[in-house]
Amino acid sequence: MITCKILPQDSGKKLHRYLRQTLPGMPLSGVYKMIRVGRVKVNGVKGKMETVLQPGDVLTLYIREEEYESLTRPVRKFGGVSTDIAVVHEDEHILILNKPVGLLTHPDAQEHKDTLINRALAYLHGHGEIEHGRSFLPATVNRLDRNTSGLVLIGKDAQTLRDLAEQIRRHKIKKHYLAVVWGKLEGGGEIDLSLVRDTANQVTRPLARSLDQALGKVALTRYRPLVSAAGFTLIEVELISGRTHQIRAHLQSIRHPLLGDIKYGGKPAFDVNHHLLHAYGLVLPDGQTYVAPPSPIFSDILQKTGLTRGLAETSLPLAGTSRGATQAEPTRESRHSRG
Repeated sequence: MITCKILPQDSGKKLHRYLRQTLPGMPLSGVYKMIRVGRVKVNGVKGKMETVLQPGDVLTLYIREEEYESLTRPVRKFGGVSTDIAVVHEDEHILILNKPVGLLTHPDAQEHKDTLINRALAYLHGHGEIEHGRSFLPATVNRLDRNTSGLVLIGKDAQTLRDLAEQIRRHKIKKHYLAVVWGKLEGGGEIDLSLVRDTANQVTRPLARSLDQALGKVALTRYRPLVSAAGFTLIEVELISGRTHQIRAHLQSIRHPLLGDIKYGGKPAFDVNHHLLHAYGLVLPDGQTYVAPPSPIFSDILQKTGLTRGLAETSLPLAGTSRGATQAEPTRESRHSRG
């Protein structure tokens, strides 16, 4: 007989799904049979397929210990996966990282191993936060393109992940970006053009105002110029919705594409042939604010163009800018990973 307690990260899972993940060596038919014949109890009561597990529930499996061991698997060891991450904030429920340029957030067809989420999982595993038998793995709430740097929010347990995803859906989490665009952009504004995804060409296209905006996905981007110099403007962007390539497509629509963003009308400059976009700030519904300094590439371009002084004008204070007491608190600054 095996007894285990349900952890917060497995809250809300149905019994059969939990067992399937916890006992990967058992076929689904075997899981169903265990539940059907009463070999699984939840808090002393015979479990049912539709039983939803809650934190603290006591699960009793009527199988021999040797059988249990043979049906379980060790948690992924993440052998060879880098743990080189910049931790901006970490607590019991969330992990916030500053993603570098060039690193995928999630695996794709070309890269399966070295991604931000895999690095985060390897980091958490190395600090004992991913345990044997745990059926839930932490996951990202937002994602950034490979060449977009900045803040990525990770939920450590299932309930937190669900809550954060709902807050994102309801636009309760504020996302602030820095971008370098071509041309002198004067005056802030909003871009509310709906977007359609051209999957054949892997680009996002705004719908012309003359077309029915309901034909695409609603998208709203707010922008504010911070400083202009050398034919470029450093702007702050608040992403209200979160469509694929939204900022890039919207800025192209007002004829101020991102520096280096060839796909969306920009041109390379200073040997940079990818877009310059940095997710510098997150504001959670409770008011907690987190910021991350721009990437080395971004900072280098700011220096070469004379745009660095614009960092002192951001809505959310960045450490290192000359605004005295309004600078970010230490817990909001990037630091290297533990260990």
